[in-house]
Amino acid sequence: MSSKDIKFLRMTHLKGPNIWTYRPVMEAWIDIGDLEDCPSDTLPGFNERLQALLPGLIEHRCSVGERGGFLKRLAEGTWPGHIMEHVALELQNRAGMQTGFGKAREAGPRGIYKVVIRTRNETVSRAALQAARDLVMAAIENRPYPVKQVIADLTQMVDRLCIGPSTACIVDAAAERSIPAIRLNDGNLVQLGYGASQRRIWTAETDQTSAIAEGVSKDKDLTKSLLANCGVPVPEGRNVSSPAEAWDAAQDIGLPVCVKPVDGNHARGVSLELRTQAEVEAAYHLAEAEGSDVLVERHILGDEHRLLVVGGKVVAANKGEVASVVGDGVHTVAQLIEIQINSDPRRGEEEDFPLDTIRLKDHTTAVLELKRQGLTGDSVPEQGRSVMVMRTGNMAMDVTDLVHPDVAELAALAARIVGLDIAGVDLVAQDISKPMKAQGAAIVEVNAGPGLLMHLKPATGSARPVGQAIAAHLFAENSEPRIPVVGIIGNDNTTGTSLLVAWLLHLQGLQTGLASAKGLFLGQRCLQNQNGMEWDSAQRLLINRSVQAAVFETTARHLLAEGLPYDRCQVGVITSMPKADGLQDLYIQSDEQMPNVIRTQMDVVLPQGMAVLNAEDPEVANLAQYCDGEVTYFASSEEHPLIAKHRSENGRVVFWRKNHLVLAQGDQEIDALNRQLPAIDKLFKNQHLKCVEVLAAAATAWALGISTDLIRAGIKSFGQSPGAH
Repeated sequence: MSSKDIKFLRMTHLKGPNIWTYRPVMEAWIDIGDLEDCPSDTLPGFNERLQALLPGLIEHRCSVGERGGFLKRLAEGTWPGHIMEHVALELQNRAGMQTGFGKAREAGPRGIYKVVIRTRNETVSRAALQAARDLVMAAIENRPYPVKQVIADLTQMVDRLCIGPSTACIVDAAAERSIPAIRLNDGNLVQLGYGASQRRIWTAETDQTSAIAEGVSKDKDLTKSLLANCGVPVPEGRNVSSPAEAWDAAQDIGLPVCVKPVDGNHARGVSLELRTQAEVEAAYHLAEAEGSDVLVERHILGDEHRLLVVGGKVVAANKGEVASVVGDGVHTVAQLIEIQINSDPRRGEEEDFPLDTIRLKDHTTAVLELKRQGLTGDSVPEQGRSVMVMRTGNMAMDVTDLVHPDVAELAALAARIVGLDIAGVDLVAQDISKPMKAQGAAIVEVNAGPGLLMHLKPATGSARPVGQAIAAHLFAENSEPRIPVVGIIGNDNTTGTSLLVAWLLHLQGLQTGLASAKGLFLGQRCLQNQNGMEWDSAQRLLINRSVQAAVFETTARHLLAEGLPYDRCQVGVITSMPKADGLQDLYIQSDEQMPNVIRTQMDVVLPQGMAVLNAEDPEVANLAQYCDGEVTYFASSEEHPLIAKHRSENGRVVFWRKNHLVLAQGDQEIDALNRQLPAIDKLFKNQHLKCVEVLAAAATAWALGISTDLIRAGIKSFGQSPGAH
């Protein structure tokens, strides 16, 4: 290409850990043509135009490491690939998909770059990169660019395609504890942990939330009955089926009353403090429109509160907002709502805002409230008159620190009676800091799948770490969200190693999944005859609830084109350094580039894990420095200098000594296998096992805590491996 333009050559979604980072990224290959000769400091007015389009770029620290760092790089002169990276990240952040990681690197040929950005959704990041290219070109060519519209379009994509904020806060809290997450559908169903150790969430519901409990919570009358039977204070009330019956019930219960749908939520169709027949009958119609049945209850004096109960404990509490305006004798009620209520910057239509905007055409409850005061939206209240607009709605004021222990105990009891592990308990009280009975307070609802955003972004008060509370509820401190995962990469000796490791784990009694060049296996059963190493196929093992251990064979091509199918591993094995041959289409031109690619296998070893490395391959051995865990070296002889040195430092080593397989650490050593035995020698020949594969597999099994006797027996019986069927 010979022009001042930016063209995409390829865009790849790396779904797992990769050569760039631990997290999924979008990798765009671009050709900047003659712009290679035009760094930013040589383009008149470009930097100023770019900053005018995206003022938020001042927050980008870049490699400078300080606010304004990227702008400093612009002033010094940087190239379009680097600029695209930062623009794409800024567009994603402005759209609500918060990411911070990005890279731009020359791919080799002149003008060809790889631009990489962290992604939480492939579709959004593809669009952000395309928009970044268009915006940068508009700034270069001094053309207008519709930034606001592009961000609005990206925001809609984020809202439609990404997990919601309630689910995201749980996933992020799990990530802080190194608990992996896998999104299982296009919605908010997410798996935390791997295989048999996994848990599942669906927004604020978990795999411990029973369908019976959820059904009970939806039936407000049944919920009240169960709570009352257990001594929890609830308001008197009954179901009704007509406006006339609602008025009869109101008179029997005693005015004032409230009317609500039996199976409604989010305070829709709820009318409070009703005192006349007209009010009750009008409220009946509002409630009926929101649910199948209507409930009339005694009105409880006080304010609405929402208490979040997680695992039997109250972890957050919010107080409801009462919305009102004050007349000025000039403006209508509708205008006063806009001036005095909707002008609050905390209000908005999107769920990210802690307070909702109030539009009379959308709030029939507000219209009824005005009618009770002899007003409509077009009325002009006199100077100083207070007009109630809504008595229910935003639970936006955090009061967690004020909750009395008696109130917290009764809320937790209510959740337990209904059977919910996570519940939103609604109660009405005049003072949440005092015991309930003394003030006539009552619990009015217990809800499954409660919203979390009100606790994450309250209009007033402190945000509460509800995601951490739910993650802690699902995974106690001493629980293990992971299963043993083994990752194996090398040149041409990884298939036998992976098959043998899987066989040893199988003999250990673990239901073991294997993703290898020979296919996808679960124990002795072949699930897929080929392409077992492809990302989507391999990750099936981690989603399977029956899998107790998993072994993944990987190639350099899979690593470069897809990323690893797991986030971290207990054991990372490198049997030999792969060659660059055959990877030229991925801009890997020489063998010197390969260690930087293969080090990813070391980057993902857990701190409590183990690297298993070939001491006889210097490039492999040198990667030990990138491992967060310990290291076991293997070699064909104990005389190898690295084996001797590592053993002298009390490190683990595995080697052959006169056809004996030896596992050693410090002064301790175990004779694990005699290759000269006829049965063993025959096994090596029949199964085409290589010495390096047995060394690597034995070292891996040792790292996994498999006994020496079982390692010996497993190698002898290797002919029954899943790969042989």
